[in-house]
Amino acid sequence: MDHLKALGLKFVAISITVFSIFGIFYDATLYNLFWISLLVTGISYLIGDLFILRKFGNVTASFADFPLAFLSLWILGNLFLAEGIPIITISIMVAFFITCCEPFIHGFIQERFADGDEREDSRSLNQLQTEFSEETNEHTIKSEDSEK
Repeated sequence: MDHLKALGLKFVAISITVFSIFGIFYDATLYNLFWISLLVTGISYLIGDLFILRKFGNVTASFADFPLAFLSLWILGNLFLAEGIPIITISIMVAFFITCCEPFIHGFIQERFADGDEREDSRSLNQLQTEFSEETNEHTIKSEDSEK
C-alpha cells in the first residue's frame, strides 16, 4: 500500500508539471499528457527511487533524476507529440521542476520504506557512541615507570 501512496504522490507532482508546461507551450491533448506523465512516473520510480535511492541515498538519486526525467520526457515527447518544434528545451524545463520536487518525495519514500536496504554508512545520532577513558598526564606516567 505504501508503494501506491509513493507512486500517487510522485504522479501528482510529475503530472502537474507536465500538464502545465507542456500544456502551455504545445497544443497537446490531455490524453497524451496523461500518458507522458504516467510513463515518466513509472520509469522514474523504478530506476530512480527503487534502485538508485536505496543504493546511493537522497542526494545521488536527486542528481540522477534530472537526466532520467529529461531523457524520458524528450523521448516520450517526440513519440506522443510528434510536432516539428524541438522538445528539448521544454523537456529540460520540465525535468528541472520535477527534480526540484524529488528530494521531498525521496524523504517520504525513505520514511515509509526504512528497512535493512539502507546504506551501511548512514547512521543517525542515536547510533553513535562516546568513548571514555582515564585522563593521564606525563608526570604520572613517568613516575609509574620509574617505580617499576
